[in-house]
Amino acid sequence: MSATATARETVTETTFAKVGQPAPDFNLPSTKNMETLDENVKLSDYNGKWLVLLFYPLDFTFVCPTELTAFSDRIEELNGVGAEVIGISTDSVHSHRAWIKTPREENGVADLEYPLASDVGGKLSRKYNILVEDENIALRGLFIINPEGILQYANVHDLNIGRSVDETLRVLQGLQTGGLCAADWTPGEENLSI
Repeated sequence: MSATATARETVTETTFAKVGQPAPDFNLPSTKNMETLDENVKLSDYNGKWLVLLFYPLDFTFVCPTELTAFSDRIEELNGVGAEVIGISTDSVHSHRAWIKTPREENGVADLEYPLASDVGGKLSRKYNILVEDENIALRGLFIINPEGILQYANVHDLNIGRSVDETLRVLQGLQTGGLCAADWTPGEENLSI
């Protein structure tokens, strides 16, 4: 069997993440401990909390630092609605650490307020159906998991457009109401009544 056929077979055997279903489990190397890089992030670490998974293509690129720092700069707002954030790419934790130590004015993400996780082989990216196989990079995927570990929201797009913290906060708060939210609903507005 050829390598391409094997890769295709592996992809088709993968169960992809689905909104409304339990989120795929993970245990990934991370920058939680910047000195030793020996503290992994696991889905179970976030039981009882809302979790935003922020997949991005590569460290040391152009759009990625703008969105990662935007989420970092507003981490208090995200934490304020009970949410944690993990950035994830297929880069190594060593690359992540170097990027976090790079000043923002030099295209780095210095002072990042949440961990970056390493999905080197693309296994988790593949489970979320966002892995660009030939390049082993993830599309821009933003996923929200509720405190019970159920995937509640999925937003995936191509590489050139960064994600919005405002929209992420709006969706998070909408999900947390447990009710029906109209188009352009904003926090503080009433839910739709039936």
